[in-house]
Amino acid sequence: MRRAALALATLWLVGCSGAEPPESSLEVAKRGIHGAALSADGRLAAVGSLTHGGSLWNLESGERRFNWSHEPEAGSAITALGFAPDGATVITAEGSTVVLWDTAKGKALRYFEAPSPVLAAALSRDGGLGLLGLEDGTAALFDARAGGIKRRFTHAGAVVAVALDASGRHAMTGSADGSARLWDTLSGTQLQRWDYRAEVRVVALSDDGQRAFSTARYEHSVIRDTGSGQPIAELPAYSTRIIRGETWSAARFSADGSRLLCGTVDGRVMLWEAGSARLIGSWQLPRRSAWKAAGNRVVAVVFAEAGPVVASGDGFIHRLRLPSAR
Repeated sequence: MRRAALALATLWLVGCSGAEPPESSLEVAKRGIHGAALSADGRLAAVGSLTHGGSLWNLESGERRFNWSHEPEAGSAITALGFAPDGATVITAEGSTVVLWDTAKGKALRYFEAPSPVLAAALSRDGGLGLLGLEDGTAALFDARAGGIKRRFTHAGAVVAVALDASGRHAMTGSADGSARLWDTLSGTQLQRWDYRAEVRVVALSDDGQRAFSTARYEHSVIRDTGSGQPIAELPAYSTRIIRGETWSAARFSADGSRLLCGTVDGRVMLWEAGSARLIGSWQLPRRSAWKAAGNRVVAVVFAEAGPVVASGDGFIHRLRLPSAR
């Protein structure tokens, strides 16, 4: 693989007023990816390719460090991935098979078999707790080091989105049953429930667990206070996009919870003040030729010291320039 010198001037499709192209782009899969996860510092990316299984990338050097597969000499279709906040471990899932990886050595630390196919995955700060969103309508909180399920959080539909705060004390789940829920991982108690009229596709928790974000197709997207459950701010959106179901596909809070970075199904990235929903910056990702297998759907976003880093479904990791740095 190589660092892609994209002709951004010709590929850039402007999706909203004032949107900027990426500062740089790295090609990590020629035909696109099932999913991706980015380390909290924006230095590592774990991707599940459509054609060559999983891999771990050093985004500073552009090097593919390790190739990962759940079975020897077989390219696993890895669809759910999650980094521990310290970047030391990554969780990957293919069907109901789950693997915990060491990012320094590239070795598998542990294999698990989930009760049902895995649709989403997250890890706590030290990689000690894992949270899986499952097709059977539950989210499984498990001991990622020793094994064993500690809690099951129940929905009435498939759990398609999950998040943990940095300590692992709070979990958030989004489901096809039209609800986003906040859980106490120690007691298993449901702390908050927010109902929508459609599948909740994206959820995010701030590192301190005090702010939550959720969005559903055809509906508006809301930042809430987890203690009171009340809205803090609602992200503005064009009504025509909501009608078409073109909502956010990825979201992440900054380390201090003051900002929210979001990506969409059509390759737009926006940075918001979490307390006011004031737009700080916007970008439009380039897209491969229309005949390629995957579009530029944003599948993962993260804050990094030099600027936001995002992964797109057509197989690229993009680095964005912050407005203040221009």
